[in-house]
Amino acid sequence: MSDVPCLETERLLFQAPCREDFEEFAAMWADPDVARYTCGTPETPQAAWGRLLRYRGVWGVMGFGFWSVRDKQTGRFVGTIGFHDAHRDVTPSVMGVPEAGWVLASWCHGKGFATEGVSAACRWLDTHTPYRRSVCLVSPRNTPSIRIAEKHGFVLFAKPFFMGEETLLFERYATE
Repeated sequence: MSDVPCLETERLLFQAPCREDFEEFAAMWADPDVARYTCGTPETPQAAWGRLLRYRGVWGVMGFGFWSVRDKQTGRFVGTIGFHDAHRDVTPSVMGVPEAGWVLASWCHGKGFATEGVSAACRWLDTHTPYRRSVCLVSPRNTPSIRIAEKHGFVLFAKPFFMGEETLLFERYATE
């Protein structure tokens, strides 16, 4: 899928998710520290494979998606950052609105990679798509992700129930 743009920041490379990412991608999703605020429980390799395929496929359907992100200096897998439309069963509905997401391997938590990466992804969405609004869904216990959302202009606008518990739904509008 050559229509997935590559992005680069000071420390990060963003590329289309690919088969070569799978081992590190699956290890990230199997990590209990990563799963705690995302899918709830560590994922099996089969579930991670399905997720990797969805992340790659959403680009062709929606014109946006998740990137596999690597450390520019070492080539090490950092995680995934980008957007999707998961058709989540939440009220208010956010179907049709790009939902930002960032999931990083635990080795790089607290190093500023999420802040740097989300900034690049939001800048890309604002300048390369017609979407002027994006959202993100964050667990109220995930203080680091709440801070990242707020740093990038996401503002809390609802507290829907999702997967049996209250979550925080943030929205942001493109900067002009």
